[in-house]
Amino acid sequence: MRKKIVAGNWKMNLNVSEGVALVEELNVGISEGVKADELIVFPPFPHLYAVKDRAIKLQVGAQNCHTALNGAYTGEVSAPMLSSIQISHVLVGHSERRAYFNELNDLLAKKVDAVLDEGMTAVYCCGETLPEREENRHFNVIGAQLAEGLFHLNENQLKQVVIAYEPVWAIGTGKTASSAQAQEVHAYIRKLIATNYTADAAENMSILYGGSCNPANAQELFSQPDVDGGLIGGASLKSADFIQIANSY
Repeated sequence: MRKKIVAGNWKMNLNVSEGVALVEELNVGISEGVKADELIVFPPFPHLYAVKDRAIKLQVGAQNCHTALNGAYTGEVSAPMLSSIQISHVLVGHSERRAYFNELNDLLAKKVDAVLDEGMTAVYCCGETLPEREENRHFNVIGAQLAEGLFHLNENQLKQVVIAYEPVWAIGTGKTASSAQAQEVHAYIRKLIATNYTADAAENMSILYGGSCNPANAQELFSQPDVDGGLIGGASLKSADFIQIANSY
């Protein structure tokens, strides 16, 4: 059975003490029980060690990593550095990395490999922009993102991957894909996995929704048969909201 996952991407928010305080609040909420099988937070790099040290029943991931093991890459962080402090997950291909830092699918494929080589889980993001949706190209765009960034893996390696569908037009805009729109794309992604791998691989893949998911819409989104949870942005910065989303199954 695939996992029900709620992941919080803090992006470039909070100082370290605020991040630690947020995790300690989450610890209290988790101790009271949540319906999600797995909760993950993705703090900024300076927070990772302090947050990892205090997290209870909460996985801690990184928002990015470099493709190289080491070297003269000032300002970058490698996968071995992350695994050395027991980081469990790494975001790869978030729409903001694609848009602001020009990360293309061939680079993202190398990042996926770097993450998996260190025994961590890659949370691979895919999704279309508003023009791509309006031009009815969203399936082609998502298909190419998966084929070029992910489908070089074998089926065993794919077990170390979670996919997050994030309609770019619904991130930080207050807009949200309808539950029917989300389900349609999630079902398409699952069908692609079945076609390129096996029905078992598709059935076992957790696919998260990542477009302005919040306490008000999480239950409807999570009720869809192919939506296994959420990659949460702004709502993950408030412990009560994050816990409420984690109980929306």
